[in-house]
Amino acid sequence: MRPAVLNALFAPLSSLAGIGPKQEKLYQHLLGRGEAPARVVDLLFHLPSGTIDRRARPKLRDVSAGQLVTVAVRIDRHRPPPPRRARAPYLIYASDDTGDIVLTYFNARKDYLDKLLPVGAVRYVSGTAAIYDGMLQMVHPDRVVSETDLAKLPLVEPVYPLTEGLTLNQLRRAADAALTRVPSLPEWQEPSWLARERFPSFAEALRTLHRPPDPVDALPERPAWARLAYDEFLAGQVALALVRAHLRRPSGRATPGTGQLRKKLVAALPFALTPSQTRAVADITADLAKPERMLRLLQGDVGAGKTVVALMAAATAVEAGRQAAFMAPTELLARQHYNTVAPLAAAAGINVAILTGRERGAERNHTLERLALGDIHILIGTHALFQEEVAFRDLALAIVDEQHRFGVHQRLALARKGEAVDVLVMTATPIPRTLVLTYFGDMDISELREKPAGRAPIDTRTVPLERYQEVVEAVGRALGEGARVYWV
Repeated sequence: MRPAVLNALFAPLSSLAGIGPKQEKLYQHLLGRGEAPARVVDLLFHLPSGTIDRRARPKLRDVSAGQLVTVAVRIDRHRPPPPRRARAPYLIYASDDTGDIVLTYFNARKDYLDKLLPVGAVRYVSGTAAIYDGMLQMVHPDRVVSETDLAKLPLVEPVYPLTEGLTLNQLRRAADAALTRVPSLPEWQEPSWLARERFPSFAEALRTLHRPPDPVDALPERPAWARLAYDEFLAGQVALALVRAHLRRPSGRATPGTGQLRKKLVAALPFALTPSQTRAVADITADLAKPERMLRLLQGDVGAGKTVVALMAAATAVEAGRQAAFMAPTELLARQHYNTVAPLAAAAGINVAILTGRERGAERNHTLERLALGDIHILIGTHALFQEEVAFRDLALAIVDEQHRFGVHQRLALARKGEAVDVLVMTATPIPRTLVLTYFGDMDISELREKPAGRAPIDTRTVPLERYQEVVEAVGRALGEGARVYWV
């Protein structure tokens, strides 16, 4: 399935020089591959979170505390920690023609520091300067190089998210090695689009981010990062289109409505349907008429009219001689839906009932008998709807409100109350799980983007508990003026 030219990118990280079994486990943890081995491409897309700018090369007299600098100094003398005081710092005194600096190391080996910073030699030392006891110092310099190696010192270095056991230098070396594996790939973006946006090629974008010539080049709003982000979004959309083109929905039962009950409902409404509601109803009725099972998400803000769209969908099932179930996560919400739906349904001759934990005894048994006989066209309720004793004569449509409050198993339990039941889920809060369901092709989606005309504006305020009494007084004033108050 994968073109051979990409094999180098999907090779395990252990194929890179310097990454053995121990480091491979650390990269596996860092890059989030679970049990699967981390790959070269995973490291390439582990992008820097920032940069270190080593271009500042002042004289010592011009260095300020907290400044990241690279200074050229002559090593004057070493002062190892006194005997039997291993925790004391190892101090190296250095200078230039304008001042002095102390290079401080803890738990360092003398032979290592003698070789790294030999007395009398000139070294380029890079790190963050500090003032201690009135003296300029640098604790554990990031880089120490000779004059001949200065050209190899990167002036701008990327900073990566790390995990315990991995150092920045290790990850930078691994990223450099991974960059050599990027193959020459044909350009898949439109040339005019790339020119207009000033986007680099895919390989050039990766090189710019892992080896930024300037700190600003690694910022998310710059062309290199934007190019990769655009590639990812477009690839996702193309993949989703391919998935949906080949997605085989489970076979269902066509439920073609006549439109007669929907006409009566529209006539009973105190407002006209918005364009979004009209489109959503058309999408749903078209889905119901197909022999494939429907799974559609209806997303719209509070007050956008999702309940009316759901009622129109339920009416389509009733027009075909079948039934609909409307499940809400709480009894309060279920009764609110019932109070909205029942008067409209009555005007169209549709029988609606409610079933929650409150309905018990003879009243509950009567509702269940009517439901099994088909006398109840739409049943509104809570989790009680998918209890074992609830039996429909012929359930065609399951409507689930605030779908993120229900698990997939609960949704399926309601759908199993009939044969090849179509499912409509609704939400006002497109949380990540809902977005993922739609993104990966599990659901089709309809959006309500406008609100019905004539809606009163909603005034939302946050009041601390200390002002509770003010809220009570405001409620009293509203009631005194003849207004209605909704308090949960």
